[in-house]
Amino acid sequence: MPESRTTSTPRNPVSLREVTQQTVDAVLKLRVTKDQERFVASNAVSIAQAHFSPHAWFRAIYAGETPVGFLMLSIQPEQGEYFLWRFMVDAQHQGRGYGRRALELLVKHVKGLPHARELTLSHVPGAGSPEGFYRKLGFAHTGAEKGGELMMRLALQ
Repeated sequence: MPESRTTSTPRNPVSLREVTQQTVDAVLKLRVTKDQERFVASNAVSIAQAHFSPHAWFRAIYAGETPVGFLMLSIQPEQGEYFLWRFMVDAQHQGRGYGRRALELLVKHVKGLPHARELTLSHVPGAGSPEGFYRKLGFAHTGAEKGGELMMRLALQ
């Protein structure tokens, strides 16, 4: 599995990079807006959870050489289950297309994994939720709910 995946854009190529001892402090400083905090856990919580989950795969989102976000998957290739567990773009970097490009890279990555037929995620419903963002990228509600969150899926085939 490559440690860095990059998309070509002229000014700030977006890439997904491993979080290392040298970069973890910068990733931990990334924050969503105050209004968005109810929709996503902090990166500190996510990284801690990842270290105790055998299914977690996480990466920092970079624009050029600047960390701008974070994402985490729960991957279970033997069952063909790929779940976007966490996704965030720092408040100062939102609205620049970094989140869209990061998810495009993630989808490309997941498509290359065993038995990948869909990518699923859940979101907290309500004003300001990321639902519209995910819909624009092709995700659709499944009709299922998990822990008060609405499930969405993106077909990969």
